[in-house]
Amino acid sequence: MLRSFSRANTKPEFLLQSKPRSSGGAITISLFSSAVAQNQASLTPITTTLLQKCNSLAQAKLIHQQLLVQGLYQDFTTRLVSAYLTHNAPSHSISILERLTPSTSVVFCWNTIIRRSLRLGFSHDVLSLFRRMLRLRCPPDHYTFPFVLKACGELPSFRSGAAVHAAVSTTGFDSNVFVCNALVAMYARCGELDDARQMFEEMHDKGICDIVSWNSIVAAYTQSRDAKNAVELFRIMMDDSEIHPDIVSLVNVLPACGFLGASLHGMQLHAFALRRGLFEDVFVGNALMDMYAKCRMIEQANKVFGSMEVKDVVSWNAMVTGYSQAGRFEEALGLFEKMREEKIELDVVTWSAVIAGYAQKGHGYEALGVFRQMQLCGSKPNVVTLVSILSGCASIAALLRGKETHCYAIKCVLNYDWNDPGEDLMVINGLIDMYAKCKSTNVARLMFDSVAPSDRNVVTWTVMIGGYAQHGEANDALKLFSEMLQEDMYSKSGDIHAARVVFDNMLHRNSVSWTSLLTGYGMHGYGEEAIKVLDDMRAAGFVPDGITFLVLLYVCSHSGMVDQGIRFFESMHTEYSVTPELDHYACMVDLLGRAGRFGQALELVHSMPMEPTAIVWIALLSGCRIHGNVELGEYAAAQLQELGSENDGSYTLLSNIYANARRWRDVARVRSLMKYSGVKKRPGCSWVQGKKGTATFYVGDRSHPQFEQMYKLLADLIQRIKAIGYVPETNCALHDVDDEEKGDLLFEHSEKLALAYGILVSTPGVPIHITKNLRVCSDCHNAFSYISMVIDNEIILRDSSRFHNFKSGSCSCRGYW
Repeated sequence: MLRSFSRANTKPEFLLQSKPRSSGGAITISLFSSAVAQNQASLTPITTTLLQKCNSLAQAKLIHQQLLVQGLYQDFTTRLVSAYLTHNAPSHSISILERLTPSTSVVFCWNTIIRRSLRLGFSHDVLSLFRRMLRLRCPPDHYTFPFVLKACGELPSFRSGAAVHAAVSTTGFDSNVFVCNALVAMYARCGELDDARQMFEEMHDKGICDIVSWNSIVAAYTQSRDAKNAVELFRIMMDDSEIHPDIVSLVNVLPACGFLGASLHGMQLHAFALRRGLFEDVFVGNALMDMYAKCRMIEQANKVFGSMEVKDVVSWNAMVTGYSQAGRFEEALGLFEKMREEKIELDVVTWSAVIAGYAQKGHGYEALGVFRQMQLCGSKPNVVTLVSILSGCASIAALLRGKETHCYAIKCVLNYDWNDPGEDLMVINGLIDMYAKCKSTNVARLMFDSVAPSDRNVVTWTVMIGGYAQHGEANDALKLFSEMLQEDMYSKSGDIHAARVVFDNMLHRNSVSWTSLLTGYGMHGYGEEAIKVLDDMRAAGFVPDGITFLVLLYVCSHSGMVDQGIRFFESMHTEYSVTPELDHYACMVDLLGRAGRFGQALELVHSMPMEPTAIVWIALLSGCRIHGNVELGEYAAAQLQELGSENDGSYTLLSNIYANARRWRDVARVRSLMKYSGVKKRPGCSWVQGKKGTATFYVGDRSHPQFEQMYKLLADLIQRIKAIGYVPETNCALHDVDDEEKGDLLFEHSEKLALAYGILVSTPGVPIHITKNLRVCSDCHNAFSYISMVIDNEIILRDSSRFHNFKSGSCSCRGYW
């Protein structure tokens, strides 16, 4: 006998309203009626067949309705969920699941919905579904967690990932290899390498690591450009008798060898691939070619290419790009023509490499011809393509083609909120250069003016000034040059003396001109010269305002002129009727803190007419770091925490204070707190100008092709300056290790690597310009002073706070920074 349906009032609204509206609906009801008339047993196969062959959402709803009417709803819930998902109606599937008692089949359905959202790229929906699943007390299984963790990595959301990790631990899946592998990958995608490594080590200790675990952690280090650790872990994996590296292992580690310029390691891996029969895989071959190309072993890359039985477009692109980067354009073009002869599908990488090769050689017509063919093939240009095309147009004054490229850039590249601002500026700079060289300086100037002053870089100014000068428009060139000074470009780039020459030759000066010059002197530590500028400014009839006083306090703070700074602060209100604001108080706290006058600094903070904000406490914390005042530093850090304004800088300052006091447990506590709070420490990075552009270095960086010469030069320099009195300041290496090891750590600081490269590529007597994203460490500052005594170059280093001009053993900051 059929079960009676007694819960009609619980039907979803959409089912109550459903009516058969097509022949398909009528057939569905007819089949159900026929089965009921015969016997109960015939209903199950008929319903299963109907659900499998259901071809619309309307039919799925009708079947659902009939199942409710016939009392068979509970027997077909999972099939109904699948039917609704097939027709893109996940909300109906969820509506069913929320009314079911948790079971293995119900968990399977939740996993299906979660996996669907993940596949469609709806990572936030994945987390929402997971939370709903937990609220319904439906227990996740070892399939659920990998899906959810992947979503956390794709967002990326470290906090969400850590919360899911907690759920993994509480539900007993922290020894499941699939779940743990997903945890390693999640932490790596979120940029938390330390946590990824810790998870991997825990797996290794439990003996549950498999090849996926090893591949995940090696890939994490490679993708984070920590090539040294990636290669080292691969070596350890090779020594593990139970782990056998596969194709994925090689594809993961070979780019790391390329970053390091470690051709020897790469050749060993090449031999390993041949022994294991892995070389036949096209992905391994492509990775080997790319590695050899990065190591400047283009002939070896060509041998790999020639020996590959199966090649894809990536294989060809690797060789075309490798030849282009090595300056061997004839070989690059030859390969390009061969690709076309063999009818290999070309992509944007292929086209861009060839166009760039022609443009760099000044063959504008050829570059435009290739670009025209690219468009006919339907391949979409990227930023690299556009910049190369604009360079080609500029070289042959092809204004019309340049305008066409400009229209394309507006339509497809520029003015989108999700664009990388740096890439946008590259295109705009290319447009300014093209219009200027095509004698359309008015249009070039319109493009120049469309860039906000704060967004312009040196290239932006240079191409516009150069365009004026090239066409004999000297007055416009000089006027723009003066404006460049008002934006303090010269003093920002380290040439304060050139800035002063241009300032002195300006016919008309305003308050911006005077303040810019004041700022430049302050950033270089020339306090006395800045005060002289102030006197000249007042003599010329300009009255200092709030901004002028802010600059003056900054100058005094960075020049050690404490008493002068106090007098300026006091005279603001008494002599000039300028009311000090929050920034003025912060500058005064910085000035007093740098001088170690903590009593006066605290008194000033407590007497402020407004509540002190984070900038004030950070200024005080910075002074505590300089003078090793642990107690006051802890107080300032506590105030920052109370304001909810902790950042990587404040944590690092406190960590440095503890490290200088050799309180290593407190250092570890601060770092753990950073992890718990989700605060990441910015890695130190330095840039140096060379003949072929700007080179970038991170701590311990070995990715540059000339790294061996750089390290050899550094070793030689360190030995030479030790002989004349240099002693490494090992307290700058914040690790609880012996002094000898700390000295090695100091050796690899990014600014030292940048200096070594600068010396290698610079002509004697030419200044070396280095920029660092953080404050220079005291050991590097000391080493640079000594190195300036044994080389013929002035060293101009700009850190996050100011400029340091090293010459003949001394720095412009006179040790006060």
